[in-house]
Amino acid sequence: MALCKITSSGELCSLFPQWDSINEVDESFQPIHTYQVCNVMSPNQNNWLRTSWVPRDGARRVYAEIKFTLRDCNSMPGVLGTCKETFNLYYLESDRDLGASTQESQFLKIDTIAADESFTGADLGVRRLKLNTEVRGVGPLSKRGFYLAFQDIGACLAILSLRIYYKKCPAMVRNLAAFSEAVTGADSSSLVEVRGQCVRHSEERDTPKMYCSAEGEWLVPIGKCVCSAGYEERRDACVACELGFYKSAPGDQLCARCPPHSHSAAPAAQACRCDLSYYRAALDPPSSACTRPPSAPVNLISSVNGTSVTLEWAPPLDPGGRSDITYNAVCRRCPWALSHCEACGSGTRFVPQQTSLVQASLLVANLLAHMNYSFWIEAVNGVSDLSPEPRRAAVVNITTNQAGRRRHSVPQLPRSHSHPGIGARPQTCCGLLGEWLPLLALCSSPGHGARGSLCP
Repeated sequence: MALCKITSSGELCSLFPQWDSINEVDESFQPIHTYQVCNVMSPNQNNWLRTSWVPRDGARRVYAEIKFTLRDCNSMPGVLGTCKETFNLYYLESDRDLGASTQESQFLKIDTIAADESFTGADLGVRRLKLNTEVRGVGPLSKRGFYLAFQDIGACLAILSLRIYYKKCPAMVRNLAAFSEAVTGADSSSLVEVRGQCVRHSEERDTPKMYCSAEGEWLVPIGKCVCSAGYEERRDACVACELGFYKSAPGDQLCARCPPHSHSAAPAAQACRCDLSYYRAALDPPSSACTRPPSAPVNLISSVNGTSVTLEWAPPLDPGGRSDITYNAVCRRCPWALSHCEACGSGTRFVPQQTSLVQASLLVANLLAHMNYSFWIEAVNGVSDLSPEPRRAAVVNITTNQAGRRRHSVPQLPRSHSHPGIGARPQTCCGLLGEWLPLLALCSSPGHGARGSLCP
């Protein structure tokens, strides 16, 4: 960034007129404004040219770019011993404009500057300017402003322009962190640490930092920001996930399409809502598909052995999209008819257990002899408790006895907790209990008088 320069009008930086201020044209006949001095015939020259006060503008080190021409001493006769081909550059810091009260002794020397190319009299005749450009660093600076000054010690010299500037690292976004522009350090080897700010809809993963070098270049990026949940990175920014997509946690990952049987109702979704009649268990990750309760088990078979019964069944045809299926057994004792059933007593024993069965089989013992029972086998999974619909179950009705084992199967129908007796009944024979007792159960009870006479 330029702080000051000599323009063609000479108005931006006024210089004290110890040197001659001359307007000329270059080889292209473009007007130029110069400050010149050419006292080469007299020894011990000490001609000063000082800039106006230049505000530092926060810079700790500035640079002076000087464009000048200098005449070859050998091209001028009679100046041997008094003609010089160098000049000196100085600076002075101050907190305010000192006006014309500055003294030579207050200035600090920056460097002695020599020309890479010098012109001769022949070059003057064709208006060929052999322009030299030199850059010098000035600093470290700490006060509010400064002056630059040129000291001529006997050269034939013309200064065409002076540009004073400082270097800074430009504002930029790196790793989703915004870094504001930063002025370089006070010396050529310093690194200025700058902390970045996470862009909108992002958060720190590690504290983002970069270092601004003396040349105005960003170095050594450390840390980064990541897009928040519901947003993904796109061209140094975090943008919302589109409809039908989601992102559940902060990170580098992109938005993902909603899992099966789910949807996102708005942009920037962190999770996808389940469709109607589908659910997601509390421990299911947002990436899992929404599922539903299973259908009833199938092929339920009972085998009565006295006052015990073994139940076996097959898994449901529709698991609801889950693999965490278990089974519950509901036992009901029906002394008269289905409409007069009651829960089995506490003495009934279930092996291995009554609920959360993993295997598709169960032994029920300690039943009452010659009693009607109805068993409901429910299939449940991780979302069954979330559904308001009644659970589906396979139902079997049996009658206990004290004889040998008999085995039969019954059709399986869905069950409703609100209608515990509804289901298909097996074929029964006639008689006083013909509305309830399965045919095979009746026929497996010999030695009971008239009841046995009902069997074919």
